Order: sequence, then C-alpha cells, then structure tokens
Amino acid sequence: MTILKPILLIVLVAAFTFFISGRLIGANVNLFKRVLSVVISVAFTTFIYWYTYLKGKEYSFDTVNSVVNVTTVLWIGSMLLISMLIYLFFELFDPIAFDEKSGRHHGKKSLTKKMVGYWRHQKRLRNVVKIAVTNGITRTVKYARNRDSDRELAIALRETLEQCGGIFIKFGQVLSTRKELFSPIFIEELEKLQQNVTSLSEDQVHVILKQNLRGGVDDVFSYFNRTPIAAASIGQVHKAVLRKTNEPVVVKLLRPDIKEIMREDLSILVEFANWITSRSQWAESLGFLDLAEGFASSLREEIDFHIEARNMTQICNVMKKSDLSVNIPKIYEEYSNENILVMELAQGVSVANLPDETVMSRHDIAETLLFSYLEQALVSGIFHADPHPGNIYYDAATNEITILDFGAVCRLSTSQQEGLKLFFLGIQQSDSSILYDGISLLVKKQNDVNRVELEQAISQILLRISFVERIRSDEIVYSIFSVIRDFGLQLYPSVSLALRVIVTLDGTLRIIDREFNIFEEAKIFSSNFLKETLKKPFKEPHETKERIEEELAMLLPNLRKIPRRVDQLFKKVEDGKVILHHDIFSDKNNKNFITQLFSRFILLFVGITFGIISVALLAISQVVHTAYAIYLNTAAYFGLFLCAVLLVRLSIQAIRDMKQIK
Repeated sequence: MTILKPILLIVLVAAFTFFISGRLIGANVNLFKRVLSVVISVAFTTFIYWYTYLKGKEYSFDTVNSVVNVTTVLWIGSMLLISMLIYLFFELFDPIAFDEKSGRHHGKKSLTKKMVGYWRHQKRLRNVVKIAVTNGITRTVKYARNRDSDRELAIALRETLEQCGGIFIKFGQVLSTRKELFSPIFIEELEKLQQNVTSLSEDQVHVILKQNLRGGVDDVFSYFNRTPIAAASIGQVHKAVLRKTNEPVVVKLLRPDIKEIMREDLSILVEFANWITSRSQWAESLGFLDLAEGFASSLREEIDFHIEARNMTQICNVMKKSDLSVNIPKIYEEYSNENILVMELAQGVSVANLPDETVMSRHDIAETLLFSYLEQALVSGIFHADPHPGNIYYDAATNEITILDFGAVCRLSTSQQEGLKLFFLGIQQSDSSILYDGISLLVKKQNDVNRVELEQAISQILLRISFVERIRSDEIVYSIFSVIRDFGLQLYPSVSLALRVIVTLDGTLRIIDREFNIFEEAKIFSSNFLKETLKKPFKEPHETKERIEEELAMLLPNLRKIPRRVDQLFKKVEDGKVILHHDIFSDKNNKNFITQLFSRFILLFVGITFGIISVALLAISQVVHTAYAIYLNTAAYFGLFLCAVLLVRLSIQAIRDMKQIK
C-alpha cells in the first residue's frame, strides 16, 4: 500500500501535465508524441526529484503538507516545461506537414516504417548531394557566366544526374528538350543521358494482368503478345486482340515498383533542386526548382493511367468537330484502370519513318499536324504535350494522323491562349509591340517592368531573325526567354510547357518536311480560323441564336440595375459622399495575417518581458537579506516559467508555419 501511494501521485501528476501541456501547446497536437513527451518528462524529473531531494529521507504520503511543498511545485513545474520542450523537439524533426484547412496530415505508416523511411530518404539525399559536390556542381554553378564555365556546369550537371540514376536521368532527358530554357551547350550534354530500361519478365506481366483485369487473361484476350513492342521507365506496351470483339488493341502496363520509386526519388529530386537554387543565382533565375516541381507533378500524373485515359477522352471530344484528319485512339474503359490501359491499335508508321512516296504530300501532313495542335491549344486550351516523332503516326491507307501517349497534356487559360496567339503573331510580323502584349499575358507580375526597355530588347532579337528565310523555333524561343529572365520575369508553368511543346513540335515537323516554317503556317491557320469564326453565325444560326439568348439572359438583370445605380452615384457625388478609399483590412486574408502577426508579437513581447523582470528579481533577491527574499525568488522563478512556456509555444507554432502546406 505504501508503494501504491507514490505511484498514484506520479500518475495523477502525469495526467495533470498531459492535460495542461496540451492546452499550452495549442491546437493540432499529435496524441502519440504528446503522451511520449509526458512519459519522458515524468521519468526524468521524477528521477531527479528522488535523487536530489527524497533519497535517504523518511517521506510520508499520509498528509497533504508532506506532499505539497516548494520542491514538489518545482518538480511539477519542471515536468510541465520539459514535456513541452520535448514536444518542441519532436515537432522540429517531424517531416509531416500541416494543411491550413484541415490540420495535420496523418500518414498511414507506423512509427517504425516512418523512421526507416526517413533514414533511407536522408541517406539517399546525402548521397545525391555528395555526388553533386564531387562533380563540382557547387563550384561551377557560381560562375556560370561564359561559354567555358557553362560547359563545365553542363558536364557537372549531366554527370550528377547520370550517377544518381533512375528519376534523375529521366529529369535530365526532359531538360534536354527544354531548348527554350537552356543554351545549346546544356542541350548537347543532357542529350547524352541514356536510361537502360529492362523489360518486365513474362511472370511479372502475367501477375499485373491477373491483378488488374476483371476476368482471366484468356477470357479478355484471344491473343496477347508477351514480348513488348515498347518499354520505358514507367511502363511497357504489348499487342493483343480482344476476345469479345476481335479488335486489335495495345495494352499499356504500369511497372509494379514505379510508384514506390516515384514516392522516394521525386521528393529527393525537388530537395536537390532547392539545394542548387539556394546556392546559385543562375539556377534561381532559370527557375530550376520550378522545373523539378513541374517534372514531379507531371510524372505523378503519368503513373496514373486513369488520368491518361481522361486526357485522351478530353482531346478526343475537342477534335470531334474538327475537319482535320487526326485520330485519337479509342479507350476501352471496361478493361482499363490506374495500372493498365487498353486502347485501339494505331495503324501506320511513325512520321520519322515515312516512305518517300505518300498519298498526302509531306507538307500537307506537317500542316495538318500543326493545325491540329493550334486548334487544340488556341481554341480549347488543352493539347497533347509530347509531340516527338515516336508519338505521331501516319496511316497511308486512311490518310489519317494518329497521336499517341497522353500521359502529359498542357492546359492554358483563356488569357494565356490569347497571349500565345499574340506571341506567334508578333514573331511572324516582327512587331515588338505585339510580342510585348503577348508576353505580358504569359508571365507573372509584370507591373514593375519598363515597357520601353523590354520592347527594345525584343526588337534586337527580331532584328537578328529578320530577312532570313527560316529560323529555328528553339533559337527564337530561347532568345526571348533569356530576355524575359534578364528582366526578372517568370513564365507560368503551363506556358513554359506550351513553349516546350512548340519547340518539340517544330523539330517533328522539320523531320516530316525540312522546308516547313511553323510561324508562316501559324499565320495561315490564324487567317483561316478568323474567317471560319466570322462565318460560324451564318453556318450555325440556331446555335448562335441560343448562345446570344444565354448571354442576354445573364446580362439583362445587370442592365436593369444600371439606371438606378447611376442615379444613386450622382446623388452621392452631390452630397460629397464619394470618397476613394483603400483599406488593407477589407481583405479577410490581410486582416487575419495582420491579426495573427500582431498577436504573436504581443506574446513574444510578454514572454521576453517576463524573462527580463524575472532575471531582475533574481538579481535583487541576492542583495536582500530578509524573509522577503524568498517571495522575490518565487516570483522570479514563476516569471521565468511563464517566459519559457510562451517562447516554447511560439516556437512550436513557428515550426508548424514553416511546414504548412499552401
């Protein structure tokens, strides 16, 4: 019974500490870490309390006076403060982020798995950074100013990505297509990156099919070729024939381990890009971190075949009203899911392997392909984002062009579509004013830019490409992007992707027809499109009438209010009540930010004040030799305790803010 009493006291004190510490720490408290911090704190402080005060004493728990004294209060206060400090330590090393709307994001992994995963993540990241430092990234990235240093940096970057392997090589291959961003020196080096991809074994293929098909393989396919016709880092493609309809199809299989690899390596790639960006003005102005984040986001979409199927359906619906002979393969949704994609077999050959004699001329094939992309991009705002020759097929029997692989698509807003139209028009007409108007719709925060200076810089580029029969699109786009970057502007990610598509498409069109001029042909498309737009109301009078009625139905309620509002405005002007007023607190977000900032400043100020006053009281108590000294000491220690509690709470909140998901 004597042993149970101190144990009961410790349990009660621990429960009290658990409750109070949770209140002091604030919201979004993790239960496991809170319990663990209290247990460690109770064990540590109880041992110190016993060793420094209770050891060797006869101590009775029968009276309240024997339990409640100054040392006990210090013990409980220390326990409370130490538990908060331990919780702060856990928050500091917790990789879990917070959502500003829903609070903490809880992972499904156990603590052991999280620790193992965190250790592996840190080990891999350290290895990547070590490779980068060994290859001289940190040295060359600071001096990327001329051709020689550019060459050294390009080699260092290529060797780093190559030695890191996996996702890093694929990232380098994607960067090698960004001719609008990187100089030819970088493109030349990055194009050397090769990724050796081994095909899945027949057993692996069988397992994937068995896990993802609703019926057996033989029930769905009358024929399935176990040898892939193409293999890539994300998946591989097989030919097959549907048993139900006897239609030839292709079956795209996702590699079984790719999602786990993505989950581990993509976050490391983004951290690596952030590390380089923090050490280099060159990488920061280039938007290297944005490139890595965009690549990661795109790749996460590519490993979900549901998204690819939806992309194909969207663009197929866009092209339904088109007069162009462009085909999007049909998706067999009943057999497809996130890991397997069954679609129509594309007929014909890649445009890279066109025979010398074709039914359509090479120019017509290239023109049809370009017009299809412009129709997708500038009319609907969604278009295929990987137009390399392997994804474009031509069938001489039907005179149709088939576009393949919709893992990546680009989406442009209405203003960005308009900006891209002006971009093409400005280049074609060598008009810097039009080109400036187009660029202003394609970049973020252009308010501080001197229009005259930017137009002058653009004019210099246009003069360099004037009076020449043909100029490479990658050279034009790279030059204009360099000017944009020099003026501190940044393109929207979707616009950067669209420019990459233009450069890749131009390369494909030149493979089809060496004399093809993308900007001249874009002018023809714009002219034809404008004519069709003007004719549309006469061709489709019923649809036009319905559209006008819809617009009027939305407009009439506002039109009816105009006379009354004008009258009210004049009355306010007459009474002198019209005052231009701008209040930052009228915006709820601004108000919340200022309020939160001010309240934290007050807490910080109060905490520091408690600390200063407490230290002063301690100093005074040292020279006071009366009974009042004990009261000064008590007040001083209590003030230090409050100071520590406030500062710990502010520290925890600061850590949460840094990890908050935007």
